[in-house]
Amino acid sequence: MKTVAIGTKNEAKVAAVRAVFAAPSWRLVPLDVPSGVSVQPLSDEETRLGAMNRAKRALDAAGAEIGIGLEGGVMRIDGQWWLCNWGALADRSGLVLTAAGARLTLPPEIGAGLEAGRELGEVMEEYTGRRNIRANEGAVGVLTNGRIKRAAMFSHIVELLAGHYEFFCQNGPFTV
Repeated sequence: MKTVAIGTKNEAKVAAVRAVFAAPSWRLVPLDVPSGVSVQPLSDEETRLGAMNRAKRALDAAGAEIGIGLEGGVMRIDGQWWLCNWGALADRSGLVLTAAGARLTLPPEIGAGLEAGRELGEVMEEYTGRRNIRANEGAVGVLTNGRIKRAAMFSHIVELLAGHYEFFCQNGPFTV
């Protein structure tokens, strides 16, 4: 059995990894590790870096074969705030792969909260009147009327990472 270290204990993110790296082949070890970025990442670059940091730190902390980091963030395009999310997979050889997920515009009220320096999860809780959104449906669940939940959004990213890793392992490194 191989070990996958997950750089979070957030249940939506752990469920996303569990959906792709299932027992009995894989043992999952969720860990609280720092992202090394802002509590609320404000760009694609910062969100991606947070995912990479979580993957590497989880890998090292658990002595696992693979580390997975998942990070949610926001970014601005043409004055509009967007939801963004990134994942990273790190292995013992030093390989780090990244993949991004869905993008979705945020309502102006949410953007105003972000511009005031607040975290998306906090703003979403105020916006909806519900608690613990980030561990459940996430902003994506709220804003897609429940069609896409946070775990499913992150599962898509983990599938991209797993498939990319399999391709890399079978075909060797490539340059872009």
